[in-house]
Amino acid sequence: MMNQGQIQGSTGSTPTSSSTKKQTEQNKAVDMSFTIEERGKPNTLDYRVFFRNTEGKHVSPFHDIPIYADEAQNIFHAVVEVPRWTNAKMEIATKDPLNPLKQDIKKGNLRYVANVFPHKGYIWNYGAIPQTWEDPGHKDADTGCCGDNDPIDICDIGYKVCSRGEVIKVKVLGTLALIDEGETDWKVIVINMEDPEANNFNNIDDVRRLKPGYLEATFEWFKKYKVPDGKPENQFAFNGEFKDRDFALKTVKETHEFWKSLISKKTNAGELNCTNTCVTDSPFCCSTTDAKAVVDAVSSFHLFGLSY
Repeated sequence: MMNQGQIQGSTGSTPTSSSTKKQTEQNKAVDMSFTIEERGKPNTLDYRVFFRNTEGKHVSPFHDIPIYADEAQNIFHAVVEVPRWTNAKMEIATKDPLNPLKQDIKKGNLRYVANVFPHKGYIWNYGAIPQTWEDPGHKDADTGCCGDNDPIDICDIGYKVCSRGEVIKVKVLGTLALIDEGETDWKVIVINMEDPEANNFNNIDDVRRLKPGYLEATFEWFKKYKVPDGKPENQFAFNGEFKDRDFALKTVKETHEFWKSLISKKTNAGELNCTNTCVTDSPFCCSTTDAKAVVDAVSSFHLFGLSY
């Protein structure tokens, strides 16, 4: 049976026999940095962004990066897929080994999100919380719809324009329940802990007070962003009401429980790829050598690394 530290994707420290020590390990802040390794050329079908941890080991941004940066304080890690003001719809490749970032494809073409007037591209740093999963087999009691089979999405409202693949520490403020083609697709509103005003934001009402119009713009953006592609406006649960911090925390932690079942093979993964290198008790855990082979098999036409 996996202990909590292993399930969160720790670097493989040996569990102690003391429950007190285990709890201490669970609650302490996680001080990690990650390096991205880009393969292929941006804006092509072959482009991929892989991740390494502080040990230089290739890791999955879906499964290996710990959900918590500081569990006791409810501070989470988030992987930035799409920096603010950009249009390329990058996402964690949930069906590929090691789950690199890649650009979404529609009808054989790279996907770019249209500008929603008066905005340019995404209006936040957009990404996902690792070690979460919106289970398509679970019908949400509040939305009445099943999950969308992806990690839970975040919208970082901080001042900084992040970089693609950057791993940031965030505080959860609230959430919006988008219903995307009949599936629950939570959009969790967060703020980067490095933001100089992060201490002033603790709940969704603080966003209304300190960033007037931002939540309204967020609702309109998600409502209309697919319309230029010929699709109808998106729908929302709760009549488009943003739910508060406590509700959002409950939702994030629930998706973490779904992920635990996924990575331990208690739930059928379907087409999802659960290959990982750090969740040592997972049946999907692979060797460093096998992980390197996955990366080496991808085009290295454009290859360099950045550290976060």
